[in-house]
Amino acid sequence: MKRIITAAMLLTTTLLMTAAPKIKITNIEPKNWYAGMNDSKVQILITGEGIRDAEVTTDYPGCRIDSLVRLDSPNYLFVYADLSGAQPGEMPLCVTLGKKTKTIMYPLHKREMKGEERMGFTNADVLYMFMPDRFAQGRADNSKVKTQYPYTINRNEPSLRHGGDIEGVRQHLDYFVDLGVTALWLTPVLENDQAETATQSCYHGYATTNYYQVDPRFGSNDDYRRFIDEAHSKGLKIVMDMIFNHCGDKHPWMTDTPSKDWFNNPNYGLQTSYKLTPVIDPYASQVDMAECVDGWFVESMPDLNHRNPHVMNYLIQNSIWWIEAFGIDGIRMDTYPYADASAMARWMKRINDEYPNFNVVGESWVTEPGFTASLQKDCRLNDENTYLTSVMDFAFFDRINQAKNEETDAWWQGLNRIYNNFVYDKLYANPKNVLAFLDNHDTDRFLGNGRDSLALKQGLALLLTIKRIPQIYYGTEIMMGGTKQITDGHVRKDFPGGFPGDTRNAFTAEGRTKAENAMFNWLRTLLHWRKGNDVIINGKQTQFIPWNGVYVMHHEYKGKHVLVILNGKREQTVFETKRYKECFDGTVHATDVTSKRKYTLDAAKNITLRPRQTLILEY
Repeated sequence: MKRIITAAMLLTTTLLMTAAPKIKITNIEPKNWYAGMNDSKVQILITGEGIRDAEVTTDYPGCRIDSLVRLDSPNYLFVYADLSGAQPGEMPLCVTLGKKTKTIMYPLHKREMKGEERMGFTNADVLYMFMPDRFAQGRADNSKVKTQYPYTINRNEPSLRHGGDIEGVRQHLDYFVDLGVTALWLTPVLENDQAETATQSCYHGYATTNYYQVDPRFGSNDDYRRFIDEAHSKGLKIVMDMIFNHCGDKHPWMTDTPSKDWFNNPNYGLQTSYKLTPVIDPYASQVDMAECVDGWFVESMPDLNHRNPHVMNYLIQNSIWWIEAFGIDGIRMDTYPYADASAMARWMKRINDEYPNFNVVGESWVTEPGFTASLQKDCRLNDENTYLTSVMDFAFFDRINQAKNEETDAWWQGLNRIYNNFVYDKLYANPKNVLAFLDNHDTDRFLGNGRDSLALKQGLALLLTIKRIPQIYYGTEIMMGGTKQITDGHVRKDFPGGFPGDTRNAFTAEGRTKAENAMFNWLRTLLHWRKGNDVIINGKQTQFIPWNGVYVMHHEYKGKHVLVILNGKREQTVFETKRYKECFDGTVHATDVTSKRKYTLDAAKNITLRPRQTLILEY
């Protein structure tokens, strides 16, 4: 009998052990890390049922666990480790929960290159920006990709998904090379698994639901890496669009929030005012500041609390991971001033320390140069350094879009607005590292609903010669138009020829109209001329107050000159050569870059300009 009881007890114990729940780990972020970083600290976020109460140890040489951080949710555990002496390999993390133990082999990869070897985009580059969903489709069918929330691909609805993907972009890399741009800025490619309506979706990518995963409708992480590698092989840089200010409301953090202070104003408790001036206003009220930086961007985009150090550590590491793992060449940070200024400065300092030659541009939609300048690294206007290397020049965007519809008079209108804008370049710590543009995905297209090629040429001539980093919006080269009057989708139309069933292919000369080919060829000539041109990239810039409706800008470098001449009037006028004699010595023979026509610059001989004529003279 005793033997029977003992056997029964052993059987019961075995069954209980078998039935006992195992340690369930559902996610680890980041997926891996890197040995040999300048900052050796890493935050590893482990997600799993009841994982908060676990203990984590490691015996990996050169690594130590500094701390375990347990927040409000029982399903998250933050592991802070120091890898200062660690070599690449598989780092064992021993996770103990109660009487259960699980070992995770955490990859520590070797860095592909040193941080200082990563070269970001500069004013020697021209950025070409577009939305992957609207550019080209490379896979056969993107309508049946597995997602949590149903979605529809309908190219007839401007605010639904249209089916473009990374493979489609990859297949057109030679198009970008032929055009002459040197860097590609894709709007966010990260997962946006958000609920949709019959007419609205997150095709744009600005509501992230997974910071470590490409949206499967665009492709996989492997597809993204393949695309970047091939772009690099063709001399093209890749700028990644990121969003720290907010995530999507279907992010797992919304259903299982790590801590009570993970978000600002939970449950859509405060709407942002969209008024950004409080961030630099020395007299700003608390309520104005709070509405600006702590309010939700929209109801579907909850505002992340960057004053929570674990939130910010997560985001900082995420940006570094995409640099290391995928080799991106720059970051465009969406809604930059909406985020906490001190936290963003901490992020940028980390990026600068780790990658001193990298570049990050912050979106700062205010049209006053003083505001934009105040956000740039080392600006004298700041009490604290932002460390932000580049900013978007909404002031130039605003002035050029006003000037295109005006006659240039003797004082303020037309191209006087451009002259007056550049007067304030003394506010910038580094004006040539400011990103300028005529339009983008958030604005009316420069052409609106018209076809004013003369105005477009003047805008592009300025954009590609001024002391700035130029950005071109996709389709400008074929005179795509559109306004936001009805919806943003009307300035985000599909590129003709990028999708199955398109009736024409504007990626080819045969598929473009005569007018489109004329603009494409004009711009291509200018872009290839600009590439590696030290006069534009490194030259001294001089501008002249508009005279007789003519705006002139002169560039000089080591005895080589470029003279940009714009007639800002819709009638014939005269370029009074003697007024600009400081730009040339004696009689000079110059060539117009785009037309190859010869001109003589002589103080005794004026040049007659056609209405809205643009000259880019090289001598």
